[in-house]
Order: sequence, then structure tokens, then C-alpha cells
Amino acid sequence: MEKRKLGNTDIDVSLTCLGTMTWGEQNTEQEAFQQLDMAISEGVNFIDAAEMYPVPPRAETQGLTEQYLGNWLAARGRRDDLVIASKVAGPGNGLTYLRNGPRLTRDHIRLACEQSLRRLQTDYIDLYQVHWPDRNTNFFGKLGYAHDPQEQSTSIEETLSALDELVREGKVRHIGLSNETPWGTMEYLRLARERGWPRPVSIQNPYNLLNRSYEVGMAEISLREQAGLLAYSPLAFGMLSGKYLDGQRPAKARLTLYERFSRYNSEQGEAATRAYVDLAHELGMSPVQLALAWVNSREFVTSNIVGATTLEQLRENVGSARVTLADDVIHAIEAIHQRYTYPCP
Repeated sequence: MEKRKLGNTDIDVSLTCLGTMTWGEQNTEQEAFQQLDMAISEGVNFIDAAEMYPVPPRAETQGLTEQYLGNWLAARGRRDDLVIASKVAGPGNGLTYLRNGPRLTRDHIRLACEQSLRRLQTDYIDLYQVHWPDRNTNFFGKLGYAHDPQEQSTSIEETLSALDELVREGKVRHIGLSNETPWGTMEYLRLARERGWPRPVSIQNPYNLLNRSYEVGMAEISLREQAGLLAYSPLAFGMLSGKYLDGQRPAKARLTLYERFSRYNSEQGEAATRAYVDLAHELGMSPVQLALAWVNSREFVTSNIVGATTLEQLRENVGSARVTLADDVIHAIEAIHQRYTYPCP
């Protein structure tokens, strides 16, 4: 498994990162253990979790994902071999049951980190990420922007100061951002430079063949500031596998079970998906591996976060790290993109 440097740190992470948001909802603890065992046997050393997982978030299941991962770490004793990432939730998203509504204040961040450490059964988190901003901005597919000068938001200065405390105390090794914008990212970097606080070493945003918005503004930041992309939703909620084409809804699949995952299944998104699926079949490869290998090929990507509900899916996803796309295939992908520019937010 290829390794890439995590920002400007001395940490090498696997090109494929194991995503965990189905654990505790679509996957049992036993299945989570099986996924971890298999992924690590294939060279994966990077595991991504979050305090709000599993998804869809519910009060009854909140924290189970980290708990499963912590139980596996306790059983296997592999903590120092792995890079463990987690996230602190921002406001909204229906999480009123989490700290009476999570914010990115000092007290919230400190409590969230301590609770994650307990569930993970570890003394430190390698990469602690801000899951989404504590301000009105564009994330989770939101388009348009209207600034509200009266909004009740937590300053990035307060958030980064709290993260600095955790780093100095040894509870967190490095910090990262998620669902962040160019302005927000540069504000974190400015404050880190001016105050001597830890700088973000990664940015976890959506990126896939149906959503290339990261290339505008954010990709340049990743390369120039050594804060690479940890790409999430690389299969666009499974759309790019082709399994949802023509109205198909396979049993137990995410879009079958949960209406909230509708960001990519518009008419335009389905048309683009069909073109990519047809290209993969022409090349004699699976649509999944075409989509994941393309994300892997981008210079600004540090790691590609893949999730699965079955070992068969996970094996195919992890196997994409061994696929190299020839230049003519990249050109063919670009030609499709020109016909379906940004079909989805």
C-alpha cells in the first residue's frame, strides 16, 4: 500500500483510509472488527472516525463507532502501528442530544476530545479534526451564500486556541479541518502562523467524479500549504458504483435505507454516472475502481477515505490503491466531465 506524508508532519499514512461511519448503524461490532483486520492486512494504517458517528446520527447510537474502534484497539494491541483520526462536531445537524447542541468553543472541544479518548481507549488522537464550521457557510452540498453579521458563531481564534491546548497537553498530535472553505482554511493558517499555534495538516472534504468543487481554490491551498485532501464520499454515496442506475435500490444499500443521502442522485448526476460506468466497462474494470483510482491520482490528495458495509465491498475499495490509470483514461474522464460539469453540488 502506497504511503503519503500527512501534511508537514513525520507521519506516513496509507493512500486508502478506512472510513467508519457505518459502524453501529449498518455494521455490528463484529463486522467492524472484520473490516479492521482485513484493511490492515492489506496495508491500511489510517482509520477515520468522529464523535457523532455512526451516520445517520441518532442519540441512541452516538459514539458507538469510536467505541467499536477502541474495543478493537484494546483487543489487538496495535495502537502505535496506526494513525487514528477523529472529529469534533460543530453546531446544527440535529445533534441537540450532544452536549445540548455542540459548538466549537473551548469547553465543548475539550469535553468532546476527552470523551473520544475514553471511547477509543487511547491516550492520544493522531489527527483531531473540526468536523464542520461553527458559522454560516457552504458545506454538505449547500449552494449560495448570504452573510449574517448578527450570527451567533464561535470564532476560529477560540477554536484553534482550544486545539492548541490539546496539542500541548499531548492529547492530540496534529489537527485537521473538514467541510471547510478557502476563507476558513486560510484563517486557520493565518492564526497558526501569527500565534504559533498548530497548523492544519489536512482537509477532509467531499471529492469525487461528480463533485470536483475542491479543485476551485482548495486544491491550490492543499499543495501550497502542505495540507492535503482527505477525500470523503469518493464514490458519491455509492452512486458511482452504478448500483443505483435506472431507479435500482438494492436491499440494505445506503440510498435505499436513508433518504437524507440524496446529494448526487439528480437526473444530471445519474447521466454523468452512467457515462463513467460505461467508460469503466469499456476498459474492463469496475466502476468502483475507476472512480477511486481517479481520486488517488490527484496530486493534492493525501488519502482516500473508503467505507463499506461488506468485506467484499471493502476488498474492492482497498484494491483500487493498486490501480493506475493511463493518460488516455484520464483524458476520457476529462471529456465526460466537460459534458457534465459539476452535475451535483
